Amino acid sequence: MKKTILYFALMFLTVGYNSQARQTSDGRQLPADRKDTVAFQSGYLLVNGIKMYYQIHGSGQPVVLIHGGGSTIETTFGRVIPLLARHRRVIAMDLQAHGRTSDRNQDESFEQDADDVAALLKKLNIAEADFFGFSNGGTTTLQIAIRHPEMVRKMVLGSALAKRSGVPVEFWDFMSKANLDNMPKELKDAYLAVTPDTAGLRTMQRKDAKRVINFKDISDAQLKSIKAQALIIIADKDVIEPAHALEMQRQIQKSQLAVIPGLHGEYIGEVTTLKQGLSSQADFVVPMIERFLDSTD
Repeated sequence: MKKTILYFALMFLTVGYNSQARQTSDGRQLPADRKDTVAFQSGYLLVNGIKMYYQIHGSGQPVVLIHGGGSTIETTFGRVIPLLARHRRVIAMDLQAHGRTSDRNQDESFEQDADDVAALLKKLNIAEADFFGFSNGGTTTLQIAIRHPEMVRKMVLGSALAKRSGVPVEFWDFMSKANLDNMPKELKDAYLAVTPDTAGLRTMQRKDAKRVINFKDISDAQLKSIKAQALIIIADKDVIEPAHALEMQRQIQKSQLAVIPGLHGEYIGEVTTLKQGLSSQADFVVPMIERFLDSTD
């Protein structure tokens, strides 16, 4: 149990392509050696005082992906983006201080991340979308549904935390000891691959840890106020307590719960879960997500 908790704690401070990029005349970045034919664009937009990096893959109904703590677009969603982009316009971004996005002179917060994502989407002329947030990104997705309900059609909450009681009490002690040395190597390498700045990496890790340590519950009233349909996903070896996920499912009026075999993030092929080889969970989890998003119920 303790090993599992430590693993999740580090993930909380929690793979597509890293090819060199070329730019179009309007400043959008395109990969130099992209071989598939799915539409792709990327770039930066000034959002609430930070320079936010984003990617758009594919076409169709928009789905917005929000990565986990300590992560980048690719480390969280690199496995599933090509699958979702076959039928959807996939919008993903690096959040404050993460990956290619700049920092601001204030602590991270889930509320600020929610406002940043909403502002980015408005600049991209996206008034409404589906959302898929993982881990810290799942908690940010909850805040988007609370603070910007008009933007959320449906949402997928992957291993999202809403209450401090949603994880074992030992988790908080592990988090108090989190530092750059025990951060997963895959996440450190991914950050430095796109932003070779060790000081920036250290700042991101420190801010992520502080945000989790100081986490405050999302109130029952706020959860019950959410009107969007939700699919809540956890793993059977997740540190998120099953009782917590079930209680969240009961409080969000139009929600359902799925428990998937595996570790935290294994069901989407999150990069730190690939040490034992490519997991197959995403092959059935992504179709499940697509059925939920496409249903008219």
